[in-house]
Amino acid sequence: MAKIYVASSWRNEFQPDVVDFLRKKEHEVYDFRNPPEKAGFGWSAIDQNWREWDIEQYKEALSHPIAEAGFNSDFNGMKWAEVCVMVLPCGRSANSEAGWMKGKGKRVYVYQPVPQEPELMYKLYDGISDSMARINDMIILENTCYKTGKPCNCEGLCRESY
Repeated sequence: MAKIYVASSWRNEFQPDVVDFLRKKEHEVYDFRNPPEKAGFGWSAIDQNWREWDIEQYKEALSHPIAEAGFNSDFNGMKWAEVCVMVLPCGRSANSEAGWMKGKGKRVYVYQPVPQEPELMYKLYDGISDSMARINDMIILENTCYKTGKPCNCEGLCRESY
């Protein structure tokens, strides 16, 4: 199965169910809320008054050891993953993560469980659906070798001959 990075928002109520669904389908999943061996990152761990920061305080906080650890954990998860599932609604971080992953040639699927304002630039991605079952089917199909019909270990080289 696939190694998946789930990009979303801390406020997204669907994110935990998406992580559970994908794990039940036997995918390996990076969960930013519960990263391996750590707690998920939150600005309040640096400063309870983070919402009142000016730009200089914000820039300084980006270098704080807690911010560095949170960034490294998530970024390592992005590098490790083969696929990104972006769960809407989400914000700037999830869109940055999904964009970086697509720029690195990784597959990105957008899960839209409730109606959202359309986004033209999501044309960049590999699929959009309101069904996690359909997204799972797209992930599995892309992980199937065109030559053998079995799990693909050739990193897509089999597709080049078709």
